[in-house]
Amino acid sequence: MTTSTIPTTMTEPTTEWTALARRVGETLRPEVAERDRSGEINAAAFDQLRASGLSAALVPVEFGGGGATHREMGEVLRELGRHDPATAVAFAMHCHLVATQVWRHNHGNDATPVFQKVAAGALLVSTGASDWVTSSGRAERIEGGYRVHARKSPASGCEVGTVLVTSIRWDGAPEGPQVLHCAIPLATPGVRIEKTWDTLGLRASGSHSVVLEDVFVPDAAISLIRPADLWPPLLNVVIGAAMPLVMAAYLGIADEAVDLATALVTGRTDPHIFPLVGELINAHTTAEDLIEAMFTGSDNLRFANTDDYASRTLSRKTVAAQNLIDTVRLAIETVGGVGYSRTCELEMRYRDVHGSLFHPLPRAKQTQFTGRVALGFGPIGTD
Repeated sequence: MTTSTIPTTMTEPTTEWTALARRVGETLRPEVAERDRSGEINAAAFDQLRASGLSAALVPVEFGGGGATHREMGEVLRELGRHDPATAVAFAMHCHLVATQVWRHNHGNDATPVFQKVAAGALLVSTGASDWVTSSGRAERIEGGYRVHARKSPASGCEVGTVLVTSIRWDGAPEGPQVLHCAIPLATPGVRIEKTWDTLGLRASGSHSVVLEDVFVPDAAISLIRPADLWPPLLNVVIGAAMPLVMAAYLGIADEAVDLATALVTGRTDPHIFPLVGELINAHTTAEDLIEAMFTGSDNLRFANTDDYASRTLSRKTVAAQNLIDTVRLAIETVGGVGYSRTCELEMRYRDVHGSLFHPLPRAKQTQFTGRVALGFGPIGTD
């Protein structure tokens, strides 16, 4: 039995995007185990994602992209997650930034500059998860822009990225502390990467620290200035655009764990195997259904910018993450001790899938967020 025999609800994507992702993923697979040991990102993988058109797949056709839907991009990430989890999760960080711009475009905002850069091959690097509402770093106003100083970590794919999409705290703003949202080319003088990523899982995602030392950010690079300590509606958009894509990459990790486990126990009739496989399928199906619901709710990046929508998306993310982890855990339990060995791919996948816990928002923060919204308060406490 393989996952292909399990009913799947994510049926809308065209086969072309998924097939393309499969071809790319199959070429990456031979290096995955060694890169997991070394912790080195596969730069050539991102060259392939550019060359194949996958890095610009979400960009509308009229701006030079592939015109893929949100759900289709989820299927791409899901397929890549089967083959190379670290690359899939790092690539999801680029994809969610593009998806946010597609949402803006769908709501009448001009996203042309970003679309053109991505269509020309730019890879976007996000620091949003670590910045969140209050951001970090230090900005000083000067003629024509700002001088900024910051350390941003983790920044997945920063070694292969071209543009850092980040925010900087500006405590000296005349109207009180503000946050500057901006895009900074990684080749800008004063920007450097420190290789700090040494983790349990997703070791080859290149999620190192980006250090900004006396970096000039011109006014033209500032996309938004907002109060530093109030919930910004922008994050509702990011949550709705990003979380389905990110979780789709992790769903691919779980898909492959199901295939590996069921292949290893095929033909066995030990009585305990059957209920374990049943639990395995329950957890996998629950995660898949929740992630499918996230894509359905996104309405192909036309969802409403509301706290309620963000809260519901985050709730689904938390429960999906737990079921994805349970899926890979049960896969190991099903096959027995061999699954605990580093000679078995399940061991790496169990480490990798735990990365799902740390994307916004971790469980404790999510339940606080959701509880506040459900009771009529703002997402973060100022009361």
